[in-house]
Amino acid sequence: MHDNQDLLFRALADRTRRAIFERLCREGEQTVGVLTAQAGISQPAVSKHLGLLRKAGLVHARHEGRQTHYSARPEALAQLAEWAAEMTGFWEGRFDKLEDLLNRMDQ
Repeated sequence: MHDNQDLLFRALADRTRRAIFERLCREGEQTVGVLTAQAGISQPAVSKHLGLLRKAGLVHARHEGRQTHYSARPEALAQLAEWAAEMTGFWEGRFDKLEDLLNRMDQ
């Protein structure tokens, strides 16, 4: 699980990869050519970013003839949401303990 989580965080850590993923989420399936035209970087660079997004499970590739169509897999963000919820619970617990301590010190 942690390897998948690491891949997910690594994939989303890059601004360009996040932008590609967000574009696929908002606009639906797109080819590398369309993504390259919108990304402002070279086709090999877009392909490399898509490879990492795919490895992290964030995008799906569908081959049609000579073109590859990419689509977002937003369900892959579930791991990120679970981690955020876990960390939120952890810190809320810590803050509650701190508040209890401060209240005891005030008495």
